Amino acid sequence: MSRPTGRVLALLELLQSGGTRSVAELADRLGVEGRTVRRYVTHLIDLGVPVESVRGRYGGYRLAPGYRLPTLMFNDDEALAVLIGLATGRTAGLTPEQRTAGETAAAKIRRVLPRHLADRFDTLLRSVTYTHRPGALTTPDPELFLSLADAARHCRPVSIRYTDRTGRHSERVLHPYGIVGHAGRWYVTGQDAGIGQDRIFRLDRIADARTLPGSFEAPEGQDPAARLLSHFAKDEFRYTVKLRVHGTVQQIRAWLPPDAPITEEHGATADAGALTERWLRVEIRTDRLDWLPPLIAALDRPFVVEQPDELRALVLALARRLDRNARQA
Repeated sequence: MSRPTGRVLALLELLQSGGTRSVAELADRLGVEGRTVRRYVTHLIDLGVPVESVRGRYGGYRLAPGYRLPTLMFNDDEALAVLIGLATGRTAGLTPEQRTAGETAAAKIRRVLPRHLADRFDTLLRSVTYTHRPGALTTPDPELFLSLADAARHCRPVSIRYTDRTGRHSERVLHPYGIVGHAGRWYVTGQDAGIGQDRIFRLDRIADARTLPGSFEAPEGQDPAARLLSHFAKDEFRYTVKLRVHGTVQQIRAWLPPDAPITEEHGATADAGALTERWLRVEIRTDRLDWLPPLIAALDRPFVVEQPDELRALVLALARRLDRNARQA
């Protein structure tokens, strides 16, 4: 879509939001001069859009009262952004009716997409999977998301710039197997070609992904979601924190990490009965403990630190500091 045409459509969107818009405001929003705004208004009128000119101190342009808005229009980036949102929102706690509505909406938009955009969207759907606990997933960068999905679908290597959890930056060549939504985050599974080993990378820690020439052979029958869960099961952290908290799943989820498993006293998962208060077990795996005492205090629920002893000492130290500060005049 050419730049002038895109700005004419952007002008229409501004006028569709209602009210009278001054020439100065429209020029500022569109990044053009006032005379250009007037030219764009003429284009809309030529297209049959009833734009009215309002004179006076608070004058400007508005759509004629009672005008029925035309069919919704998206540019390429907007259409893909909407489709990605619909595709990645399918597991965010929607009812069956809402999921059906999302699927039909995606199908309608896909039918009117240009062929190259429709192909990219189909590639995305075939490259994305979810674990049994996808959670409320964060919004990924659309271009990064699509680039990795396309590379996984067609077995193309990609060069990525990555920042690990310690803050160390590196450049890697990745053979991506697939994208997985898990516990509120997006991950890409694949082989780090530099060391020849399977790795898991968080999408929000990837700064750039550039497709490279060539191709690779993906393992037969590989399951990206299963690889991700296996990775987390083997991943070693310095501490395994175990807490018992009296409250609802909803109250605990509001403060604790989204990937922290919550179970009943007898060990069953606590996904059901999210509004019922009872004693629940929480397990957190971490390399540091100093961030946990303030978080536990913010829960404001009865709790027991089962392990480690170092965390119990840190919680007591925080309690003493709070008590001492609260008693000061």
